Amino acid sequence: MNAQVKQLIEKFQALSPERRAEVEDFVDFLSAKARKQAAFDRLLSIADQLAAAGVEPMTEDEINAEIKAARAERRTRAARADRP
Repeated sequence: MNAQVKQLIEKFQALSPERRAEVEDFVDFLSAKARKQAAFDRLLSIADQLAAAGVEPMTEDEINAEIKAARAERRTRAARADRP
């Protein structure tokens, strides 16, 4: 483990439980942001291929429907994972 990581761990351990929770929330936020950016980058990387294949762009309503469906699926998976 490098010195920078050790320093971060020591600083984290010195925080109150409430502050640790805030740090964890922030790390989760940064991770989610990075995942969203990576997904967006993957989508952009195939945009030319989709256009060349003649795939029609999605409408705003279609995009919203896809997002809604993905969120519902994520909630369903999370609910299953919470079951004993």
